[in-house]
Amino acid sequence: MQSIRRTLATAGVCAVALAGVLVPLPAAAAPPTGPLPTVSPTPQSIDRAGGDINVPSRVEIVVDDGTDAAALAELRETLGEHGVDRIDEHATATGTAPLTINLGAVSRADIAAALGETDVPDHAEGYALRADASKGPLGTIALGGVDGAGQYYAVKTLDQLFVPKDDGGYRIAGASVSDYPSMPLRGTIEGFYGNPWTHEERLDQLEFYGDVKANTYIYAPKDDPYHRDRWREPYPADKLAELGDLVTTATANHVRFTFALSPGNTVCYSSDADYQALTSKLQQMYDLGVRAFNIPLDDIDYGRWHCDGDRTAFGAPSARTAGIAQATFLDRVQREFIETHEGAYPLQMVPTEYYNTTDSGYKTALRGMDEDIVVMWTGEGVVPQSVTVDQAKKAATVFGGPTFLWDNYPVNDYGQTSGRLLLAPYDKREAGLGEYLSGIVSNPMNQAAASKIAIFGVADFTWNDEAYDARANWSQALRYVANEDVPTTAALRVFADLNHLAPSFGAPWQPQSPELSARMAEFWERWDAGHKAEAVADLREYAQAIAAAPEAIRSGPTDPAFLTDASPWLDATTLWGQATVQLLDAVQARIDGDAATSAELAAAAKSTAAQATAIVVDPADNSWGKAKVRIADGVLDLFHGRIGFTLAMWEAGDVVNVAPQGTATASSVEVPQFGTKNVNDDNLSTRWASGYSDNSWVQVKLAEPTVVRGITINWESACANEYALQTSNDGVTWTTIRTVDDSTCALDLFTFDAGDPVQYVRMQGIDRKTTWGYSIWELGVYAAE
Repeated sequence: MQSIRRTLATAGVCAVALAGVLVPLPAAAAPPTGPLPTVSPTPQSIDRAGGDINVPSRVEIVVDDGTDAAALAELRETLGEHGVDRIDEHATATGTAPLTINLGAVSRADIAAALGETDVPDHAEGYALRADASKGPLGTIALGGVDGAGQYYAVKTLDQLFVPKDDGGYRIAGASVSDYPSMPLRGTIEGFYGNPWTHEERLDQLEFYGDVKANTYIYAPKDDPYHRDRWREPYPADKLAELGDLVTTATANHVRFTFALSPGNTVCYSSDADYQALTSKLQQMYDLGVRAFNIPLDDIDYGRWHCDGDRTAFGAPSARTAGIAQATFLDRVQREFIETHEGAYPLQMVPTEYYNTTDSGYKTALRGMDEDIVVMWTGEGVVPQSVTVDQAKKAATVFGGPTFLWDNYPVNDYGQTSGRLLLAPYDKREAGLGEYLSGIVSNPMNQAAASKIAIFGVADFTWNDEAYDARANWSQALRYVANEDVPTTAALRVFADLNHLAPSFGAPWQPQSPELSARMAEFWERWDAGHKAEAVADLREYAQAIAAAPEAIRSGPTDPAFLTDASPWLDATTLWGQATVQLLDAVQARIDGDAATSAELAAAAKSTAAQATAIVVDPADNSWGKAKVRIADGVLDLFHGRIGFTLAMWEAGDVVNVAPQGTATASSVEVPQFGTKNVNDDNLSTRWASGYSDNSWVQVKLAEPTVVRGITINWESACANEYALQTSNDGVTWTTIRTVDDSTCALDLFTFDAGDPVQYVRMQGIDRKTTWGYSIWELGVYAAE
């Protein structure tokens, strides 16, 4: 009785006799005094069901043979984490514990009764939850699932309804939830190039998918030799053991481990030996417990056969005959393997034309494939700017049924992502897609833990696309990575904003650093209005937040794996923040009339910024290898350049970019969408790209002869090993004013003493850094205002 007396004395509670046992009760249920906690993914329906339930130290769980084992294990874990130290399990409620939780199928009589007015969904993976303080000594909680996954997801929602109290205990929000997913398939495909995730990273990801109600993980790492190059060979014992471990962990989190095998580079579609090699590999996985399979035929040359037998069977190689061959081969896999293996889900495949909705002979042939086979598609483009309902409808038409969206975000394995973490929210996918897609999987970054921010959004969108709010979800994702710690979440928001750019193979589809950009725009508005000191003070406060964010993230309860992934970017952020504080202090010193101190601080800022730009990702997991870290590029670096010009010409007045008023021409253009008008349109999301020649050039004819005091070149990854800056008055005779052989391949900044006015400014290429041409986001020409 000692522990009961201590509980009574410290908690100030009453006790009641239940079945002859004295049971301590926490304070009575709290009234519904505010909004319910935010639940992610957003439920289809969540409402107040009454007052909150105080969490006691003892709970009774009512279970039966239909109770999902994973859901029960998860419930016991979450109760233990929230102060419950005694958990009893019974087939019927005994009333001996102050709180009863019924867990099982929604059709079970006690659960149906406890759910009361809460709607019961009839969708797969659906669930109903009710926390009712009016029943029992403290209350009764019903967790009913349409199936085992539904039960598990009910527990995952309950976990988010715990609210901390001032005394260190918890209460459960009185809620009524009716919920189910909008899309059947939700999760990720590990389908990037570069170092695959480690075994530990995959295990961590599978636990994470359970948290966010994602049910799909497709194992398809391009650089796993047994997935692609050596697809015919069975996995060796050690690798097979790892895969078995993944399957077990996936099952425990209600995640469908989907094994993908990519034979397209060498397969002979008409060969029975190749069919047997492929299905033997699938059988190896089936024996491990895998029930979902995928055959990706992406990124292959479908204009040639790999055996004479295919020419005999299907004719001369072409897109159309490749489609026929693939459909024939996959039909056999579906018919002879999938349909003869108990519990196997319909086969998934990735077509060779996966990146658009343009009909073709290939797609026409593919439409003859078994209608049960699920076809994947990346949207309108490999990295689409957006995905709309109309596009999904069109995809369903050209591919012969609802498609499974392989969404290439936040993957960072291509050149435009070199040196980047992609931490923007999942966005620009249209509400209503759930009606026309069989699901969405994110292709994440090589940095597994850092990918969680975007995957958190994918899980939310696919669960309830109609209610999805990208910015609100982003906040929740940052909270998740910060383990709910408020100061750490705030620091992560600052850091993620600096890594917000979402590139594509055209213009970026999400802007860089929107919060910082807005603050800098406000700075210049105040500056131009004459409120210079106020502008400096306000921006300096945010610059201090940038400088302090990495230490706050590292010292807080942040996901340790995220810290490992983000380490070089965190290092660079500290330096960029410090450099920006120093630069703003230099401006303030100049405002105060202290030119010497201003020059000293400006030099320090330049040195600190140089340290930031020198940080590289090395060794890198990514296929782009060793690369310079990019932090708020096109925002922070441009600001530093403009302030540098302003300080250098303080006596002459402010500087202004006059290039946008000029007319750009070039020696060549790679394709029309990368035309010369992009190089001076004052828009960092558009770019000029040249033909593939070292001596290519681009120039701006200024609106009038101008004394040039500064030039900036914001390079895309196709930059120059060496180039010259030239000026001219007639566009015929040119003067080289600077030869550059140490380009940053990001933002190059140059200042010049006052000289004679010029009409033209040119970037004259000398030596390309890549096999591509030269590519520039923006060429800036600065003059005294």
